[in-house]
Amino acid sequence: MAGEVGAIGTMLSNYYTGFLVLFPPNIRPFVSLFFLILFFFIYAVIVWKMHKFIAKKDIIELNLRQYNTADHAFWKKITAAGLYFLEYIIILPFLVFFWFAVFTIFVMLLNYDLPINTILFISAMVVGTIRITAYYKEELSRDLAKLLPLNLLVISIVRFKFISFDGIFSQFSQLHNYFSVIPYYLAFIVIIEIILRAFKIIFSIFKKD
Repeated sequence: MAGEVGAIGTMLSNYYTGFLVLFPPNIRPFVSLFFLILFFFIYAVIVWKMHKFIAKKDIIELNLRQYNTADHAFWKKITAAGLYFLEYIIILPFLVFFWFAVFTIFVMLLNYDLPINTILFISAMVVGTIRITAYYKEELSRDLAKLLPLNLLVISIVRFKFISFDGIFSQFSQLHNYFSVIPYYLAFIVIIEIILRAFKIIFSIFKKD
């Protein structure tokens, strides 16, 4: 499998080189410039669309005030909070996996010369930091979710080390060697989020309306 993925990277790189040959030498830099601008535009749009979602503390809204109309409002609030917590436990792992995967791809695209274990560590650190910060202040969390990926882009531009199909697909071909490690990173982030979510729900139950 690793050899097949690496071969795909080489094939795409060859296709791109062959495509550039179709243009006069003095035009080729502008063709490369166009594709780089297109890539950076798509990257920036994804970051802009995603940062508000990942930085949101309450992905699913909890409104316990609606249970204050009954005689046993307190126990109804506890039941509602318990169901809400279970719902989060079911949904959260999928969200964390998605965020983790997106940031891993981001780092790979812009820093494909880094070791895979370093890339996974950076991705877990970024996602974990953003999620914890969301419970402190969403505005700060949104800034982190937006600025950290964009800083990766700036670092890539400053280093003048742009996309290499061979390098990127070579990295992806090694991912299968780290499949046993990835669940630990995901579990770590999920556990932290569950603990923070549990405290928030407890405070919501006993909060005076």
